[in-house]
Amino acid sequence: MKALLSFFLILFFLSSFSQERYLEKNTKFSKRTYTYHRIKKEKNLKFEFYKPKKRTGKVPLLIYVHGGGFSGGDRKDKIATDFAEEMVQYGYAVASISYRLTMKNKGFGCKIKSALKIEAFNDVSQDISYAVKYFLRRKNKFKIDTDKIILVGSSAGAEAVLNLAYVYSNKILNPNFKFAGVIAMSGAVTSIDKITIETAIPTQLFHGIQDNLVPYNIDSHHYCKLKSVGYLNLFGSKAIAGKLKSINKPYYLYSVKNGNHSWNARPIYQCKKEIIDFLYYDVLNRKNRQIETTI
Repeated sequence: MKALLSFFLILFFLSSFSQERYLEKNTKFSKRTYTYHRIKKEKNLKFEFYKPKKRTGKVPLLIYVHGGGFSGGDRKDKIATDFAEEMVQYGYAVASISYRLTMKNKGFGCKIKSALKIEAFNDVSQDISYAVKYFLRRKNKFKIDTDKIILVGSSAGAEAVLNLAYVYSNKILNPNFKFAGVIAMSGAVTSIDKITIETAIPTQLFHGIQDNLVPYNIDSHHYCKLKSVGYLNLFGSKAIAGKLKSINKPYYLYSVKNGNHSWNARPIYQCKKEIIDFLYYDVLNRKNRQIETTI
């Protein structure tokens, strides 16, 4: 009986320790570059993989998708690197990925046809899917918990991860696969119709209410006029949170009254506590909270 009690106490201790490390910043890490998808006549797609050291068991994976209007940005830029180095020290594995910059030298404003904008969303969602598939096939090598893969994106990256989570018709990943959560900084989707009780996942949304590029609620992309070829109606963070609230699913909406599009990156530096809190309680422990904060 004493032996059995000791066994359960050890299990409890290990479980508690593994959870606490996602709240305390104390893990050393390593970094390495991998190629996750090869494209003929194009640049191969890679990711920077940040691995926490001295970990026990499999760990959650954050897939970070950088911004840049689908025409620029880099998986190794300062914002991506700072985010990855911060989160890996809390015990998460992090992959900062590159993707096809299909709008490079084209722009992404009101003179770009809306159909091309949607195509860009879908192309990046496809690339992210290839990255996820790469990890799923090598889960033992990377020692990740495939039930806890979380998408994180800034600006264009936020649009891509939200599109992948809630709009994109995925033909790459198994239909039964489901992301554990998504964090979007200044993102939006083309429709909220597919956000349902079955598809909803814990969602954290950061957005400046005065964002002049990606609407906070419901409006056109870049606020293009109706007659513009680039007119594309988008549903921003407020609208997404509203839909999740209506179906009683978890969300964490962080709104900034006078905030502009700079809030596509500022949460990485100014909202570390909120991000860690969301990941720990809503993603890892499934508390099913609905939180709205306005500053």
